[in-house]
Amino acid sequence: MTCLITGGAGFIGSHLVDLMMELGETVHVLDNLSSGDLNNISAWLTSPRLTVFQGDILNKEHISEALEGCDTVFHLAANPEVRSENASPTDHFKQNIQGTYNLLECIRESGGVKRYVFASTSTVYGEPSVIPTPETYAPLMPISHYGASKLASEALSMAYASMYEFGCVVYRFANVIGPRSNHGVIYDFVTKLKETPSRLEVLGDGTQTKSYLYVDDCITGVMAGLDNLGHQIRIYNIGSNTRVDVLSLASAVVDVVGFEDVEIYTTGGVSGGRGWKGDVKKMQLDITLLHSKGWRAELSSLEAITETAKCLNALL
Repeated sequence: MTCLITGGAGFIGSHLVDLMMELGETVHVLDNLSSGDLNNISAWLTSPRLTVFQGDILNKEHISEALEGCDTVFHLAANPEVRSENASPTDHFKQNIQGTYNLLECIRESGGVKRYVFASTSTVYGEPSVIPTPETYAPLMPISHYGASKLASEALSMAYASMYEFGCVVYRFANVIGPRSNHGVIYDFVTKLKETPSRLEVLGDGTQTKSYLYVDDCITGVMAGLDNLGHQIRIYNIGSNTRVDVLSLASAVVDVVGFEDVEIYTTGGVSGGRGWKGDVKKMQLDITLLHSKGWRAELSSLEAITETAKCLNALL
């Protein structure tokens, strides 16, 4: 396999690079390094099987250069910011939808790609009435610009795969956490505690309840759905079968950091106790379909939270 990994120097992408290199594959990485870091893949930088292209998916010339000779594409490059105050609708449209369109156009023009994997998100479901939520749930009504941009990108991906006859797998990720993450609730909590050891602010009313997936489990899940793909189009949820409320998450992080007598307090939140506009208060994915492929997450949500907090506490 010769694969292109967009966003390959980022959090999830770099772990996928690790696995591909360990398997002996040839890997091309396309990353603009806006949030990714070459230190994440430093173990492989001298390998002749890894080529890094510092470029942007908003530039088709950059994509075409990185795509040359590749038969498989893992598309992870995106603006991952869910909070509306930190990313505008324009940011999401350009970086997620326009970037995905550019990549798919280059795949169409190259004619050499046989398998395409798109990293989507549980936020495409919006606020589902069925929890755990299966892949067949409808209608899909995202409540954030991020979720909407990912849903639009899913549609583009599947349409191109159908029209131009390459295999396509869409993975809807739960909250993926672990080493090398540089944003998200656990990163925020560890950073806040380092700055103010006596108090920890929790956005929202504290009742938000979600599942968390350790990044190593996420990567093995991505590989599990690729067997005998051919020209098929598949959609899989990837998550854990447990969920944790944000106050319990905060307590777990405090325990790992080791500070005593920490006051954990909530802001009350917006729109019924959400942490921010577009925050989904309750989410757990039905992962029965990926289980049928033999995949299981090794860590529960709480175990993943604890391991992630340990990693970040040692670094920050």
